[in-house]
Amino acid sequence: MSVRCCIYVLVVLVSLLCGQVSANNSTRGGDGSCPYRLRDAQGGSPGVSTVLKKHESGLLLVLGFGGFSLLLAFLYNAMRKYIFHDEHNLDSTFDAGGNVTFSLTAVTVASQLFWPGDILHSATLTVKNGIAGPFWYATGVMFNIFIFPILSVNFKTRAPGAKTYLQIMKARFGKQTHIVFCFFALLTNLVITIGIILAGQATIQSLTEDASDEFVIFVMAMLFGSYSFVGGLGTTFYVSYFNACLVFILLIIFVVRIFYVSDNDDQGLGSVQKVYEAVSCVEGPEGNVDNSFVTFRSTGALLYGVIEIFVSSAVTFCDQASWQSRIAAKPKQGVLGFILGGFMWFTIPTTMATTTGIGYLTLCYHNGSHLLQDGEITEGLVTPLIAERVLGSTGGIMILTMGAMALMSTGSGEVMAVSSIIVYDIYQTYFKPYREGVKHNQCVLCGRNKKPSFETKNSSNDQNADKVYCECHYIADCETCTADVQARSLAKDNRKLKPNYTCEHHGRYREYLDSLIRFKNWCIIWVTICIIPLGLVVFESGIDLNWIFYEGAVVTVPCFPPVFLSIMWAKATGPGLIAGGISGLIAGIVVTLGMASTFPGGLGNFLINTAQDHTILAGIAAAFGFSLGVSVIVSYLTSNVKTREDEEEEWQKTQDIDNPLNPWEQNYQEELKGIQYEGKPSYHQMEICFRSAKILAYATGLISIGVFAVVIPCIMVIFPVMDDGVFKGWVTFCHIWAVIMAIIVIFFPPVEEVKKMLKQYRLNKTKEASKRSPMKNDNTANNSKNMELQVMLSDGGHQDGAKV
Repeated sequence: MSVRCCIYVLVVLVSLLCGQVSANNSTRGGDGSCPYRLRDAQGGSPGVSTVLKKHESGLLLVLGFGGFSLLLAFLYNAMRKYIFHDEHNLDSTFDAGGNVTFSLTAVTVASQLFWPGDILHSATLTVKNGIAGPFWYATGVMFNIFIFPILSVNFKTRAPGAKTYLQIMKARFGKQTHIVFCFFALLTNLVITIGIILAGQATIQSLTEDASDEFVIFVMAMLFGSYSFVGGLGTTFYVSYFNACLVFILLIIFVVRIFYVSDNDDQGLGSVQKVYEAVSCVEGPEGNVDNSFVTFRSTGALLYGVIEIFVSSAVTFCDQASWQSRIAAKPKQGVLGFILGGFMWFTIPTTMATTTGIGYLTLCYHNGSHLLQDGEITEGLVTPLIAERVLGSTGGIMILTMGAMALMSTGSGEVMAVSSIIVYDIYQTYFKPYREGVKHNQCVLCGRNKKPSFETKNSSNDQNADKVYCECHYIADCETCTADVQARSLAKDNRKLKPNYTCEHHGRYREYLDSLIRFKNWCIIWVTICIIPLGLVVFESGIDLNWIFYEGAVVTVPCFPPVFLSIMWAKATGPGLIAGGISGLIAGIVVTLGMASTFPGGLGNFLINTAQDHTILAGIAAAFGFSLGVSVIVSYLTSNVKTREDEEEEWQKTQDIDNPLNPWEQNYQEELKGIQYEGKPSYHQMEICFRSAKILAYATGLISIGVFAVVIPCIMVIFPVMDDGVFKGWVTFCHIWAVIMAIIVIFFPPVEEVKKMLKQYRLNKTKEASKRSPMKNDNTANNSKNMELQVMLSDGGHQDGAKV
């Protein structure tokens, strides 16, 4: 009881500091008509007005945002070429160089979580469940956002050379397991892409006059694929930065206009007090305490939050687009970036949705009825309507702009995700491997076994004493490769055809990577083109965003426990993960159909009954529970990992995922200073090196979960129905949080990017000066030569992917 009193006193103090506690806390409205039930919108309700003609929308989206993103792509390529010298490296296409700053990682994480569906759908939750709707929605999603850093830091230390999480499946469990989870991964990308397409359709068609389905899907395909083809994943980071800046700027404008700026035509908007008086008088849903819109005690919203925990787990952990953005950063930067990204994302449902949703209810109260039909509310048109009402046609254009930027960020991420799976896990693995049958401990170049970097349990035996191990020399020491790079660089400068590679040891593999680069380019093009027929089929099917979002989770969430176990548990086995994933998929579908059949109309009313809250919760819980339980039990029964040596050997399989011409340890030279190793550091050494990053991931992740999933909810549910003081304290907290995050989003990434580029530029200048200096000693000369060759090889060895 004392804890409850302390919390109440704390909230009241915050309210007093903001001048927010009214003299009469029981007052719910100013017109004496509380509670007031809103009438349904009449047939002639104007709804959302179109603000652009079709050709204007096409010019804005394709030439405006598409052209802007292409400029960013060319800028990014120039930076990689003239500063980092790796613009044509295959791996850099899918990991942006592997050294993305933590603030840019955070902005990208937040931006890619800013789905158009989130921006639109979270406001719908406010209208249907009150202020509790977006709050519990955010709480459910945040739970998984803060678990992900724990997985990502283990991923980066145990498989630092992997570009997809499926490569871990292949390295540890073999072909069968890999194929099964390639299916799950592509299914997840398909579900998410369909959701993005439907959200884009709702946004573009609501604000564009006579926008046909064909027009909408063509525009989205152009936005998704244009700059992905030119700049790869790295450009996605830059586009995500501008997307996040735009979202936060528009968010601040909405907040100021709805809560703090008043005029004669505001219809009850313009102050927190007036908004509260209106919304508190509107009769809310049955599941809310006192049928109030200003309470966090909402059974519907709470149920939705629980569902969202499972749904977001599928989106977060099984989507390759999520992994590739985190893989692009080093362990510590990835942890900090994801935590900060979660803080940024929290602003959208709690501030944007509350602002536009509460603004909508205020306008409806003064109008006497809803301004949108129920179907329009479900489509997510609340935010576009409020933007138009408070900012005119400019507001509609701003929402279209926000939606377009969100589409570009999330859609291009899915294009790159599918392309990376096709390139690394399908084409390179099964259709065109460099060397057939290479095992994890064998060299790709020569096929011989690598020298063990740890002592196995059989090391005391002399049975392998006469075995011939791989003796491939390091590429920086290859004089022939040096000559190749210089000759091809000279040919490029003189605009001549590049000569063939002459190095007998590395040349063939470099030609092989060139062919993969060419295939990568075509792959991105065809994945983008396939979006068009996919979108047309989806539009004809009649499914809506809500249905695909939740039914898609039922069939993709069985992938989550196996992915988690493959990264975190050494005793996980291929048979266990296959059995868990397939049993979870079957259980989820069966339970969903069974629950749907119990509602009126049964399975004959398929789209409606399968999207009921209890149906979704039952199906997702069954899919997750069966997948986790079966995976753990079968793995425990079939595992051969018994000792610490067995565990270390198991993780060594993932350590061996690498590109021999671009070894992953080169990206960690700064972190590995002082650690002695031959060839590559062992799994145990990587664990020691990044122990602080792991501690940081566990500490920040668990603390953040405690704050957002326990502390804040416990504080807010204390109050059955918010009085005006508590309401003003909550919205003020959200607004302050939004301003702080906006400052971080706008200023931190460019500062860190400039610092990183200046650091690399000075390093390049130092190497050039060292090369020209006649007074350097032999060791300095050799080190400079090796460093320079590494830079040249990553550039000249992959220029244009051309083979004469």
